[in-house]
Order: sequence, then structure tokens, then C-alpha cells
Amino acid sequence: MAEIIRMPKMSDTMEEGVIASWLKKEGDQVSSGDILAEVETDKATMELESYEDGTLLYVGVKEKDAVPVDGVIAIIGEKGEDISSLLKDVNQGNSSTSTKADPVVEVAETGSSVPVDTSNINATVIRMPKMSDTMEEGVIASWLKKVGDDVVSGDILAEVETDKATMELESYDDGKLLYTAVEEGKGVAVDGIIAIIGEDGADFEALLKAESTPVEEPQSIQEEKVQEPDTVPVQTTASPAEATTPRLSTNGRIKASPLAKKLAEEKGIDLNTVQGSGDGGRIIKRDIENYQPSAQPVSTTGEQDAPVFQIPAVVGEERSEDIDLSQMRKTIAKRLSDSKFSAPHFYVTMEINMDKAIEARKSMNEIAPVKISFNDMIVKATASALRQNPEVNVSWLGDKMVRHHHIHIGVAVAIPDGLIVPVVRFADNKSLAHISAEVKELGQKARDKKLQPEEFSGNTFTISNLGMFGVEEFTAIINPPDACILAIGGIKETVIVENGEMRPGNVMKVTLSCDHRAVDGAKGAAFLKTLKDLLEDPVRILI
Repeated sequence: MAEIIRMPKMSDTMEEGVIASWLKKEGDQVSSGDILAEVETDKATMELESYEDGTLLYVGVKEKDAVPVDGVIAIIGEKGEDISSLLKDVNQGNSSTSTKADPVVEVAETGSSVPVDTSNINATVIRMPKMSDTMEEGVIASWLKKVGDDVVSGDILAEVETDKATMELESYDDGKLLYTAVEEGKGVAVDGIIAIIGEDGADFEALLKAESTPVEEPQSIQEEKVQEPDTVPVQTTASPAEATTPRLSTNGRIKASPLAKKLAEEKGIDLNTVQGSGDGGRIIKRDIENYQPSAQPVSTTGEQDAPVFQIPAVVGEERSEDIDLSQMRKTIAKRLSDSKFSAPHFYVTMEINMDKAIEARKSMNEIAPVKISFNDMIVKATASALRQNPEVNVSWLGDKMVRHHHIHIGVAVAIPDGLIVPVVRFADNKSLAHISAEVKELGQKARDKKLQPEEFSGNTFTISNLGMFGVEEFTAIINPPDACILAIGGIKETVIVENGEMRPGNVMKVTLSCDHRAVDGAKGAAFLKTLKDLLEDPVRILI
């Protein structure tokens, strides 16, 4: 009886596959294990393997064409078999040829069919695949995952005994193993429910109820329904006594599972030197994991083959954890996302010679009541530059722009929960010692979470300084409702060319981020030029 081959879900995020190339054409004889085509998914190019013997009667997709998951790819059957009824169903999109459960199925207590929407249940039913051409049921030899375990695409859920070998059942979904339908040692018919994988708390019982109470179909449709082979790739693990050398398929390709090929490539193993223990000599995951270089065949010429370096497997454990968002982090995410995606940012960078600033700071700290930092000098210089360039001391409020006549400088402070911006009010009217003491006090309050609302609101301009972390240059996201933010890099000793001569010097890079709706490039550049003049000759800050 002819079998429909459908596009399997080859990765957890796959929605469709592209037929990169057909390795079989209509009329060719196909054996179980032969590669029908190469399929490009969203993650890799993979081989589509046949699990049926027969003749390729129909190819429904051209090379380079895309097919959605579960879409019809081909039909395999006996030579000369009439498949006109199947083709009619395929062309009309008749769902009677699909073994997928209708996601909106449930029978009411009265016996009539009542649709119940289960599409919002984020869970997937795992069924017993057809792992050989004669397989009718499989026995769960052992569960390698238990209910409640996290499952990642590629994990082995269970070992399944078929009529030919013991094979591995691989997951193609990420989530939590919510339900197992079969105990170890029990059999399951092909296409029978084995397990359910989904998000934690998903209502898998509704899925089970829908599966157990299918809608009654008209007799004419039941007579036309055909069985669909499961084309999901599986890994086989036959006993060592059945191991053979790799057997080539009819097209000369080495028979190996996609997972085994990936592992072999990562470990630098030549598949020609690996003995396959799978069905028909197919190389599987276990063969690669147990591979020993000593098992390589000796050259028939009498000379030893060149030694192959065995790349050791990475030893480690993948661990991740979910972190609940604090209210501060949520606020930061929302405000800065709104700023970045709504305000058209542009950036202006300038290099400032800090030689005189370094000398001035050293002199001031000899008599200052508090230790003055470079950041304090930058705050004061920024306030003075804003006084001379009032077009930059503005806020954008959507339907209007506000120009501030006062200057309140926000100074970004990193704290364990995220970032907060204490505000130095009327910074242009305060001395360096006053600014230094206030910034230190506000910074400590921020770390102790003792800032009052008036101490972290009302800024008209913001400064973000990462220079103390060794950062040379960066760009900052505007802190709304400000129209600008100044990013400060570290002071770096370098070679300066002055009047055609080279000498050692100290430079600092600053980058101004501007909201182009409120501040134009020329205005931003003029502000930076003023700031540069003030810092390169700090005496001007005091005027």
C-alpha cells in the first residue's frame, strides 16, 4: 500500500524545510535507510531518510521549493500502484491523509461532536514513530527522562525495542516532560501516544481528552484514509553482535544518522573508519561516542596509517537559571527601550586633551576639603557648557519641546539591581568641592536604596562615566525626557602630535548622544567644542 512521505519537524523552531536536492527521482527503487533528499531547515542542511521499501511513485516538491512541516513531499509504494486517489487528496489538501490529531476536537457527553479550541495549549504530543518498514508497535525498553524533567531538542527520551533492533527515541521539542503514557516494558502501536512535552503547567489533560475522543468521520472518508509513515529521524542502537562495517547506500553515501555525523565532525572522526552498529550497518550516536582510534583498519600496503589526534570531549555541565525581574530592571527596560526605539539617536565623539586637567586636579586636591575626582570636574564643565549652549539643555515631550533655564545634571550610578540617576541640581552654580561632596553622598544613598524621589528626578542632562572601568569609548542611550546624554571614556596616555612634534600626553574620548528631534548635529558639536575648551583649560570652568 502506498505511503505518503511528509516534511518532518527537524528542529524545535522549524516551520518549513527547503528541498536542497533530490537524491532519488520518480521511478527509483527505494529501500529503508536510503536518503531521499537533502533538506535545508532553519538551522542546518539535513538528510531525509526513507523508512519504507518500494518505488518512488510521486515527487511533490521541486528542488529549492519550501514545504511546511507535515506538508506532503513524496509517495512511496509498489511499482505500478494506482495512487490517483491519494494525489487527489493531496491536490485538494484533504486532511484525511494526515495522522495529526485535529487540535479542535472533543465529543460532548451527548455524543455529538463539539469543537474545543486546544490551540492555545503550549504542548506537543509525542507519538510512536514507525522505525522500520515492518514495525507495527514498539516496546518502551527504558525511559531516559522522567516526568518533570526538562527536555532539550536532541535529548533521548527513551529506548524503544522494535521488531528489528533497540532504537533511541529522540525529542525534537524543548520543554518539560509533562506526561508519559507507557510504562517500561509495555508496547505502543505505531502512532500511539507515548508522551507529552510542553511548557510547565500546560493543560496536557485537555490534549489527552481530545486525542481519546476524535470526531466521527463519514464512512466515505474513513475508507479513503491511508496510513502515514512517521519520517522523523531516529537513532538505532543494535547489539554489538550485529555490528558491521559502514554500509553504503545505493547512491554511494555512508549510512549515518545526522546526530552521529555532527558528533563525528566535532571530534574529527572519519566516518569511513567507524563500524556501524545500527540497522544495516548504520552509524549512530553510540558508535561515535565509543569510537577508539585503535579500531582503525591497518593499511593494506603494510604501512601504518598516519596517527589521528583524538579531540577530547568537552567536560562540563550546561546550567542556566531564570532570574525574576526587579521593578527597577523592568523600569529600566521599558524607559530605555522606549527611548532607543522612538528617539532618533545620533552620536558625536570628540577627543579631549586632559594634561592641564590632571595638573589642575592635583593642585586643587592639595587644599580642597573633599577629594575632587575627574568626574566632578566633568560635571562642572558640562554645566558650564550647557549654560553657554542652552539649545542642548532641552527635553522632548512629544507634542512640544521644553528649554530649561536651570541646569540639573543627572549622574548615572550602577547599583546591584541596575542603574539609577541621582541629580545634582543647579550644578552650574556650585563649586567643585560642593559637587564632589554631593555626588559622593547621592552615590552612597543610591547604593543603600535611600534616595528620595526629588533626588533622582528632574534632570535636564545626563552623564554616564565608564572610564573608571577601563572603557575608552562607548555610546549611551538617552535618559528620557532629556534630549542628550554624555558618555565618558577613560583617560589614556598616548602620543600627541602638536605643532608637528610628537610628545606623550593624556586624552579622553567623550560621545554625545542626541535626540535628533530636539537637537541638531551642529548644536551637539558646538556643545562638545565648548566642553573640550573648558576641560583643556580648567581655569575657564571657574569663570
